[in-house]
Amino acid sequence: MPTPVIPPRLSTVPAARAAGLAGLLTAEAIFGIVLFVGAFGLFFYLTRVVFREHSQVFDDWGFAQMDRLRAARPWTRAVVDFLTFFGSVKFFVPASLLVPFMLRRRGYGRYAAELLLSMGGGVVLNELLKFYFHRDRPTTALIYQYGLSFPSGHAMLSMCFYGCLAWLAVQHGRHWGAAIALIFFALLIGLTRVYLHVHYPTDVVAGFAGGAVWLVLLRTGIRLFCKEKLVPGEEATVTE
Repeated sequence: MPTPVIPPRLSTVPAARAAGLAGLLTAEAIFGIVLFVGAFGLFFYLTRVVFREHSQVFDDWGFAQMDRLRAARPWTRAVVDFLTFFGSVKFFVPASLLVPFMLRRRGYGRYAAELLLSMGGGVVLNELLKFYFHRDRPTTALIYQYGLSFPSGHAMLSMCFYGCLAWLAVQHGRHWGAAIALIFFALLIGLTRVYLHVHYPTDVVAGFAGGAVWLVLLRTGIRLFCKEKLVPGEEATVTE
């Protein structure tokens, strides 16, 4: 009786990982398209509301909510002063150099470069938009703040910095909790600018929208010009 020929066993692990990566890329592409269209549409809508219709409804409502909070709970001012620092130039300049340096030292050179590009491009884009729209800051500001108002630099750069870190946390280890916390922290920083009256609410929302648009464009560029490779022990990383 002839011995049956048993075909060599094919490892299912690489196939499973490849399928997982394909699903991730598809989900990321869909999410990126939705985020880009939504954020770009929101930014465009706000420019019409502010510069064409000259509506103050949303801005007045936002200021009123923050004024009510400040009057009811005066202790929130100290919290706001603390939180707003983490969206300032004094924080972002060293953080945008130190964090990529630490990532590079730990072997995540691509992540370091991505964060640097996110912040560098965010700064340039924010300054160009401010120069183009040239909106003055509110005259009711509680503290002095130089520069123009639309879109908010605190909000936009917070989205670029913390939003990029949130994406890297999900990409590297599916740390969804950390990613959500980072985004929430960025949103809080934006609210501090309304609380202090140094930005109109529309400035802050536009800043978040502009930062989200830039992050999607940056991520798209990385996908187009860099290869994806599966590495043992990780879900997916980007090749150098």
